[in-house]
Amino acid sequence: MSEPIRLLLVDDEWLVRAGLRTMLSGEPDIEIVGESADGEDVPDLAVQTRADIVLMDIRMPRVNGLVAAERLRALPDPPHVVMLTTFDADDLVMRALRAGASGFLLKDTPPRDLIAALHSVVAGDPILSPQVTRRLIEQVTDPDPDERKVRATHQIDELTPSEVRVAVAVAQGSSNAEIARELFVSIATVKSHISHILDKLGFNNRVQIALLVHDAMPEKIG
Repeated sequence: MSEPIRLLLVDDEWLVRAGLRTMLSGEPDIEIVGESADGEDVPDLAVQTRADIVLMDIRMPRVNGLVAAERLRALPDPPHVVMLTTFDADDLVMRALRAGASGFLLKDTPPRDLIAALHSVVAGDPILSPQVTRRLIEQVTDPDPDERKVRATHQIDELTPSEVRVAVAVAQGSSNAEIARELFVSIATVKSHISHILDKLGFNNRVQIALLVHDAMPEKIG
């Protein structure tokens, strides 16, 4: 049997943490290794507990989840970061995803979906459905879109034509299986292309690929 997922809970609301703890503590393959009510001590806690995932609120009164996520990414072996939020926090979600967070969950996510999402993240897959990915992309609030487009275009130029096609399909919300059918390649080839894109561009997940295509070639996903 594989080791359980080591989970760190971070939310300034005690009831939210208690609810998550109750929901997840009965899962044999998930171990809650720590809790915090603020983002300030999250990096130290993540190191001390050797957390695999930090499940963290975005909006907290002192150090918010975005700042804490950025500090976590600076660790030598950072844990996955999954944000807890509501759709009225779209602007912070976008910033968190650009910083490398593995995705986000709404606070009313059903227990079964939450558990499946945590397993998905540990397996290296983002937890955003195609519909949510598209909605978030539509909410981009970067104040300098021209600079963003130039930067993204330079990054796209680093990719091969095949990698660009895969990147566009990812941005359109297609799964690996759908991309494989569309491009007449194997799923293994799709996974290989995505891995190469992540390595070339220093990205953490495919959500960042989708954002890149949105910035460089918005007409492809309009």
